[in-house]
Amino acid sequence: MKFLDLAKVYIKSGAGGPGCVSFRREKFIEFGGPDGGDGGKGGDVWAEAVDGLNTLIDYRYQQHFKAKNGIHGMGRQRSGAGGADVVLKVPVGTEILDEDQETLIADLTTLGQRVLLAKGGNGGFGNLHFKSSTNQAPRRANPGQPGVERTIWLRLKLIADAGLVGLPNAGKSTFLAATSNARPKIADYPFTTLHPNLGVVGVDNAEFVLADIPGLIEGAHEGRGIGDRFLGHVERCAVLLHLVDGTSEDVAEDYRVICGELAEYGAGLDEKTRIVRLNKADALSEEERAEKLAVLRAAGAKDVAAISAATGEGVTETLRALRARIKGARQAEEDALKEPETWRP
Repeated sequence: MKFLDLAKVYIKSGAGGPGCVSFRREKFIEFGGPDGGDGGKGGDVWAEAVDGLNTLIDYRYQQHFKAKNGIHGMGRQRSGAGGADVVLKVPVGTEILDEDQETLIADLTTLGQRVLLAKGGNGGFGNLHFKSSTNQAPRRANPGQPGVERTIWLRLKLIADAGLVGLPNAGKSTFLAATSNARPKIADYPFTTLHPNLGVVGVDNAEFVLADIPGLIEGAHEGRGIGDRFLGHVERCAVLLHLVDGTSEDVAEDYRVICGELAEYGAGLDEKTRIVRLNKADALSEEERAEKLAVLRAAGAKDVAAISAATGEGVTETLRALRARIKGARQAEEDALKEPETWRP
């Protein structure tokens, strides 16, 4: 399945059915009176977060969604049927934006969450509705209200507990493959990963979701390389795992490049809890390890250690550290959402 995290969609709700002008005409009934029914309501357009989806690829092949119109009213006081609704099924974590791609309409972060995107038009009243003591034979009915037509954008931000960031060839995909059942593409050239990958990581009888995004380079916020369009997938992460290539000649510069790109992107990524690991330690001597770890600490890296995703050295300890940070961050989020207790005498 191909990965798509941004899609433009055109939606239109159904128009309401018109009311009916009708009079009762039967044998032996002298004063039948009006009996025109009301029109049916037009169908609504909804968006719903469903399970089993992690891409918006379905909306590459179909971009137009139109709900059914309401049926017109009929005689004998028969109201028209309502139009069928249309439901856009999207993955959990999808943001719905207005046509300007800036105004947030809804953020579907929980399974089963639904939001109304376009309300169907109400059906028109039939002439039976206008009957009164002074107007016993009304000959008018209302037309149905038109539907709502609009353009929206669907933007997917994957739901993950931890996110992997780093330069190309830092070993992010290798780390994901070594710690989960995910099988990302791994090769010895830059930009092997072209779209985000998710993996479920288990450590100490606990599990969390780890997201691997394509590598960043200097100037990614200006569109260089793959750019920073995939950084949105780590906005929801509680902690970031920053991998630095241990075989690089200047690990401090590599560290600063990623820090700078996170700061340029915004959305609070540079303020998130971050764990820094010097990867590919199996290719370094003890002296080189100590020297490069000291350089990273001097560059501002606080929680730093050497690991090897290929051999498994330091991987378990890193997962435990990630799990602890995730637990603390999620608990802090829950505490922030709790309403303060009201004072009582």
